[in-house]
Amino acid sequence: MLDSTGLPVIGGVDVLLVAIATVSPGQAYLAAVCAIAGSVAGSSFLFFVARKGGHVMLARYTESGRGLRLRHWFERYGLITIFVPAISPLPLPLKIPILCAAVLEVRPSAFLGVILPARVIRYFALAYLARRYGNIIVTRAFLKEHWLGMTLVIVALCGVVVLLMRWLDKPPKASVAV
Repeated sequence: MLDSTGLPVIGGVDVLLVAIATVSPGQAYLAAVCAIAGSVAGSSFLFFVARKGGHVMLARYTESGRGLRLRHWFERYGLITIFVPAISPLPLPLKIPILCAAVLEVRPSAFLGVILPARVIRYFALAYLARRYGNIIVTRAFLKEHWLGMTLVIVALCGVVVLLMRWLDKPPKASVAV
């Protein structure tokens, strides 16, 4: 929960989940549920805090340069900028897209509808892999051997999310009067 509220604990939750799943495989999915609950609670806390007072901070950091490009990126691609780092095993920044979502007034239900499935997929997949392969999954050797498969799965999931978001965002067809 602390990691998702803004205190950086890079990889800490993943390593803890892998350790629990390796030492006690029967507790792997319970640990995944706890990781999901903590992550969603912490991300929601950050979202609602930023929603109340983040306008000034976002304006200060997104008036020019890299911050402005990030803001335009978020305005164009929306919640996919949250889904990708939330599901990715790579340490991608998630706090800034959450802040953007809050300040740019994304509906809380839409935010939760993206962060929850991403974290469910990530942490249950991690629990499954740790139960199956043990703590080797956090080594470079495992990543080198399985990088293509993991990349293809993440790209496919992102593609599904993009298509789903476009489908849900379509304006209704105009009815033709006869």
